[in-house]
Amino acid sequence: MALQLGDIAPDFTQDSTDGPINFHEWAGDSWVILFSHPKDFTPVCTTELGEVSRLKPEFDKRNTKAIGLSVDPLADHKAWVGDIQETQGQALNFPLLADADRKVSDLYGMIHPNANDTLTVRSVFIIDPNKKLRLTLTYPASTGRNFDEILRVLDSLQLTDGYKVATPVNWRDGDDCIIVPAISNEEAKTLFPQGWDEKKPYLRVTKQPNKG
Repeated sequence: MALQLGDIAPDFTQDSTDGPINFHEWAGDSWVILFSHPKDFTPVCTTELGEVSRLKPEFDKRNTKAIGLSVDPLADHKAWVGDIQETQGQALNFPLLADADRKVSDLYGMIHPNANDTLTVRSVFIIDPNKKLRLTLTYPASTGRNFDEILRVLDSLQLTDGYKVATPVNWRDGDDCIIVPAISNEEAKTLFPQGWDEKKPYLRVTKQPNKG
């Protein structure tokens, strides 16, 4: 059965460019972005790994660890690392799982047989510190991911975990939010002393509560 939001992310032990990874132990109390790559020495993947390495300070600010995966062996990963630094101007600074036996790929449903029965698609999983799966995205092999969007969703998840709000279309950190419908106006007066704009009883727009 496919993994669903709210499920506990499966634990595993697998080799990586940083040595063996015991996933839940490695994750600790951090958020995690686990993302798969169809194959080593491929152009789109090379650009993605360079970008995620560049974004490490942004992930660090959000208490988030990145971890990649492909089904190629560790020796190939280690050889590929030099190409990433040479072409992207950025050294790999997070682990890349060597899932040659497809153990992790099968656990997470990363192989879609009707697309390719041997290579992983571009899967993305955001996992929270409680090890719960909070987001899944699946891209075709030909399309590089938008990591600005992945950061945007991470910001939304962390905000909405802490406050009784949801984030509207195209929201970015600092934009107005929506008070969740389950909160009464009386309760909202306490939670949102800055007030709100009631466009409809179910659509109450307020300033982002964790911004001064």
